[in-house]
Amino acid sequence: MARRKNNESNRVDLSAFDQAGARVIDNPLTTEVEDSYLEYAYSVIHSRALPDARDGLKPVHRRILWSMSEQGHRPDRPYVKSARVVGDVMGKYHPHGDVAIYDAMVRLAQDFSLNAPLIDGHGNFGSPDDGPAASRYTEARMSREAMLLVGELGEGTVDFKPTYDGSDVEPRVLPAAFPNLLVNGTSGIAVGMATNMIPHNLGEVVAAARHLITDPEADLDALMRFVPGPDLPTGGQLLGLDEVRRAYETGRGVVRMRARAQTGLLEGGRGRQAITVTELPYGVGTEKIIEAITDEVKGKLIVSGPKRGQRQAARLQGIADVKDLTDREHGTRLVIECKVGVNPQALLADLYRLTPLESSFGINNLVLVDGQPRTLGLKALLEVFVQHRYDVVTRRTEFRRTKRQDRLHLVDGLLVALIDIDRVVAIIRGSDDAAAAKASLMSEFNLSEIQATYILDTPLRRLTRFDRIELETEQERLRNEIAELSRILDNDDVLKQVVSDELAAVVSEFGAPRRTTLIDGDLKEVLAASAPAGPLEVADDPCQVILSATGLIARTAAESEEAAEGRRRSGRVKHDAVRAVVHSTARGRILLVTNRGRAFKTDVLPLPVLPEQSGTVSVRGGMSASELLPLEKGEKVIGLAPLGAGESPGLALGTRQGVVKVCTPEWPVRSDEFEVITLKEGDEVLQASWLTDGSESLVFVTSDASLLRFPAKNVRPQGLKGGGMAGVNLAAGADVVSFNAVATADHDHGEPMVVTSTGTQVKVSPFASYPAKGRATGGVRVQRFLKGETRLTVAWVGPRPVGASNTGDPVDLPEPDARRDGSGEAVLMGPQIIGHLIERG
Repeated sequence: MARRKNNESNRVDLSAFDQAGARVIDNPLTTEVEDSYLEYAYSVIHSRALPDARDGLKPVHRRILWSMSEQGHRPDRPYVKSARVVGDVMGKYHPHGDVAIYDAMVRLAQDFSLNAPLIDGHGNFGSPDDGPAASRYTEARMSREAMLLVGELGEGTVDFKPTYDGSDVEPRVLPAAFPNLLVNGTSGIAVGMATNMIPHNLGEVVAAARHLITDPEADLDALMRFVPGPDLPTGGQLLGLDEVRRAYETGRGVVRMRARAQTGLLEGGRGRQAITVTELPYGVGTEKIIEAITDEVKGKLIVSGPKRGQRQAARLQGIADVKDLTDREHGTRLVIECKVGVNPQALLADLYRLTPLESSFGINNLVLVDGQPRTLGLKALLEVFVQHRYDVVTRRTEFRRTKRQDRLHLVDGLLVALIDIDRVVAIIRGSDDAAAAKASLMSEFNLSEIQATYILDTPLRRLTRFDRIELETEQERLRNEIAELSRILDNDDVLKQVVSDELAAVVSEFGAPRRTTLIDGDLKEVLAASAPAGPLEVADDPCQVILSATGLIARTAAESEEAAEGRRRSGRVKHDAVRAVVHSTARGRILLVTNRGRAFKTDVLPLPVLPEQSGTVSVRGGMSASELLPLEKGEKVIGLAPLGAGESPGLALGTRQGVVKVCTPEWPVRSDEFEVITLKEGDEVLQASWLTDGSESLVFVTSDASLLRFPAKNVRPQGLKGGGMAGVNLAAGADVVSFNAVATADHDHGEPMVVTSTGTQVKVSPFASYPAKGRATGGVRVQRFLKGETRLTVAWVGPRPVGASNTGDPVDLPEPDARRDGSGEAVLMGPQIIGHLIERG
């Protein structure tokens, strides 16, 4: 009453507009607005924005599938223009704009939006960043999964209602042979409420539904053994399952999604580190990621306030470049190149924190149940779906039984007529008209009107002896089918088994492996545990770079001088066999030398750190040089050198044709690739050794078992273009099998040894047993050949020798033999390569 009195002044006299004598209702404006708004809100909630809990579809999606089914746009039919589908839906069923219909249709076709797309699209249906092409440019048909939603419509499984103009009918809900709502998820904004449901794995959801059929009293924990968490079409990771359980229990919650990324060497990047993102959070595209990275690297632009137009301070450091290499063949591939000296794990943590590579999804399971909006947890959603399937299968079974009963009734009548076909023909011939014939047949054979009419409509050619056998077979089959259908209707346990078996068949045909990795635990604890320890910039601590005997390159973990001194005091730390080792720093650079006489500068940081366990490090944790350098076929790395020259006289190189060179350490400043020796045709570098002070001995071992040693100071250093000088005189048919620079005064590393092998016989002898001679002379015999032996296959000179096969497996070496002309000892699978042990620090 108070409201009515307050609105008296707002009342408008409309009698002047009632010229035709029609009744005009004088309604206050506020009352009219309230009533109209409530009707509008109800329409939006019930008929537009919220999905039905049974089939998981909003009205527009249901009408699209119904229209396509009616028009015959099935998976086994050709594609049709999307505009044709949109027009049919808009004209018959959905009284809204074509843009809204097409947008809904597009989402049903996007495999990055749905786990089980319901539209098979042909053409550009968009991406997480870009919209689709216009409906006139795309084509569509129903997917095989969509047929599971509409496949039982013709069997009386659901109720129908008139369309908006009353000219046709449409289903109130689809039969839905799989739990579409949980599998594909949905979103919608109504008036005063909204829904946002996350997708799940089909196989997991069906397994939970089948368990609920078997055990209706199952609790949430039991169901979560089958559905541990959401499964997103874009894969990625889901953090903090405690929040997932909360959402499954209450229907509301917030889960954290994270991209899947890996760190490693940039392909073709000469050792640079990169972060490669292969899976993104649900609903996030690569362009959005790149835009966010750009804003954080440059600093976000301030759009309002006194500092409008200025940029905030950059919060993201260490990124050199970002490339989007996503394509249809390889899928998502976003490459973020790191600057030199940047810890990629720390950078990745910043990317998760500052960009959509880590995003949240607010779960709100608001759905329509019996026309009323309700927020449901996992169990309630499964219960609604399972009950819907009970109803659908019950109505379908009743429909099928009725059809078979009707057919059996006709078959029974026809068989009665066939027993006395002559009498039937006589009655028909003696009747004045069809009505009289029908009445006579009903009276004579006790037939129903339907049976008598069917007999009259049956051609005479069907009334043969063979047809009678067929009819009797059909009669028996129909009776068995009716009995089986009745068993389903009369026994709830049988009904449940049918529903369960049909769900299992769906998974068998359409099930797919889980895409999203679930990380259990409390979200805050998971985030804290995943944050990498250490700064973004790697400390420039001392380390060693190792070239293994099998051709792998790695570095030891960077450590401070104090830690290194502690290692020296505590004793030597032995490592696997290596070919060369140089001291550097974690953010330093070194030189890699190949057998083709080429040298490459490379950063130390990208090299893999050798894992240390119980005081040893496995060189097998290294990486192949081909991953770092653009090597040619047959080219391999044979030596290392630091880029800082210090007091060193240079790099000593020995070739297969007996050439020796000491290259002065004057490396080009602007070039990362250059030649360190000019080789003759057919020649190659066997070893490149870094000289510490020039006191080393240079040693050649030839294939005819000759060893020559001479002081390194006898070789005049040359520039990069020099071709070297004669190192050893070779006999006819002989070549060099080994070249080494040996420090004879380094007592800390032990006495140098000489290892030679013919492939079956292996000999180890003290290096001191071989006298020094002049450069470019012949050597002395290092091993006596046995009968059938013609050449050495492997030789090496240095401290702490270790033998290995080409695969890196260790080969035991014999005890040293002081005789220079000894023939060695037989060793099973003699070493194909020789390295040495090193000590760290």
